[in-house]
Amino acid sequence: MKLTKLRIAGFKTFVDPAEFLIEPGLTGIVGPNGCGKSNLVEALRWVMGESSSKNMRASGMDDVIFSGGGDRPARNMAEVVLFLDNRDRSAPASFNDGEVIEVCRRIEREAGSTYRVNGREVRARDVQLLFADASTGSRSPALVHQGRIGEIIRRPAGQGRRVAAIKAELGDTMNEYVAVFRDAEGLDKALEIIRRLQEEEPKAAIDDRGTVFNQDVIAAIELGYMLDVAETIVVAAQERKESRGAQFRTDFPARNDDEWLKHVDISRNGDGEPVVSYSPVTITRWEPVERTY
Repeated sequence: MKLTKLRIAGFKTFVDPAEFLIEPGLTGIVGPNGCGKSNLVEALRWVMGESSSKNMRASGMDDVIFSGGGDRPARNMAEVVLFLDNRDRSAPASFNDGEVIEVCRRIEREAGSTYRVNGREVRARDVQLLFADASTGSRSPALVHQGRIGEIIRRPAGQGRRVAAIKAELGDTMNEYVAVFRDAEGLDKALEIIRRLQEEEPKAAIDDRGTVFNQDVIAAIELGYMLDVAETIVVAAQERKESRGAQFRTDFPARNDDEWLKHVDISRNGDGEPVVSYSPVTITRWEPVERTY
């Protein structure tokens, strides 16, 4: 997925409409402290469906609207539009009818957010899944918020377990409980371990405290995302009370097309908790068949 342009109006310090072209290669934003550089990253995160005001450095989502300053009055609305290059037609089918995808999020004070894709109103979950299908989104490790790297480097050495140790336990957990053969007891155990690791993640220690191409810092940034993905996989697996595809539920060995010929979709609410919803499976070419394990 290629981002080509970002349009902002009324969002945080961007009281006037502004457009930023994202050209091929590296695009840099240069300016003094306090000029709004970090607000650009937060605008990207927000338009991709970020639901936590805490992750936006705000006490409530209305706080992303320009609050006034100097001789400029506060605004009642903020809008961010992100343009995506879809010339390779790699978007989900419902958004794949043009070479450009225009994703818009708009918020009005005390009225909440609305989302549009190519002018059509959609749900927040639809936008989150659009980016999730491209292995990115508001929680992607590619989006690093202000102060994140410094916070990781400054962690006390003896404060928590090493990042590598947490990643190893996560891998062992997924291999043991969330592999091809699964059952409810094992999935519950996996979710319990993952949520414990999520509590440990903010204190995960690193060995390298350098500031140039630090692989330990990259691993620490990726760890939270890996845990979120693992949690999503397990929560979705708990919902699939049948055997299909690459999973065999030893407690639900039979296939059930009447109830389960549908996708399990996971999004997150304002508290960051996973929310389960469903969408129908569209059979385009091959009818699903029974698999022997």
